[in-house]
Amino acid sequence: MARAISKRSKIINSLIAWTIGLIIFFPILWIIILSFKTEGDAIRSPLAVVISNWTFENYFVVQDRSDYFKHFYNSVFIALGSTFLGILIAVPASWSMAFVPSKRTRGILLWMLSTKMLPAVGVLYPIYILFIALGILDSRVGLVVVLMLMNLPIIVWMLYTYFREIPEEILEASRMDGAGLREEILFVLTPMALPGIASTVLLNIILAWNEAFWTLNLTAAKAAPLTAFIASYSSPEGLFYAKLSAASVMAIAPILIMGWFSQKQLVRGLTFGAVK
Repeated sequence: MARAISKRSKIINSLIAWTIGLIIFFPILWIIILSFKTEGDAIRSPLAVVISNWTFENYFVVQDRSDYFKHFYNSVFIALGSTFLGILIAVPASWSMAFVPSKRTRGILLWMLSTKMLPAVGVLYPIYILFIALGILDSRVGLVVVLMLMNLPIIVWMLYTYFREIPEEILEASRMDGAGLREEILFVLTPMALPGIASTVLLNIILAWNEAFWTLNLTAAKAAPLTAFIASYSSPEGLFYAKLSAASVMAIAPILIMGWFSQKQLVRGLTFGAVK
């Protein structure tokens, strides 16, 4: 009896999980379908959209109208650059907070996290003026710095959590063997926290790739990433649904593929230290 109830519970849980997954995936599926339709078919009823003819025309038009690979390169540069710079700063900062804490450490962490609650538009104007003064408006370097600063609180918090799970006795043993601060972080701490660091890197890449507010307001043409590439298909004359869908698919496909192949590493890192 208990086995039958357990089997029934697994089936119900699986059905619920699949239902939630399909609900989450449906908007992406619908965008993919629309990207293979003409503009006329894209605004018809859902059933008519599905059964109408399929075409690759939108992808050719999008590529001819916009330089996709230029935007793609900008997105890769900005996502990887902001992630690398953020990790470079966050690892020593998290190490000091985790293993050399002070009475203000908790307050500093909470203050860093509270900055994420600040509306981005509230600091747009001063950052815009500062970028003009520094000559980095509409530049990849400027976006790398901004996105690194925007995501740094999350990176520090995640790494701090992972580092706290590492026994301090291991670090003390490395110091007794003559390891300095550099060797301790690079050759002892980093390999042990590698799953957590990897998941932090992946999450930061996703956040930077999907960022739209700063990329749309601080770029024009030179450094515009794929988020600006998508926005270019929204015009005062209206939305070009089919072309907008094709541009969206081309923009999200790389990050979806990366997330698919790295999902095990991401889940492993996010649950690092959760089970003793």
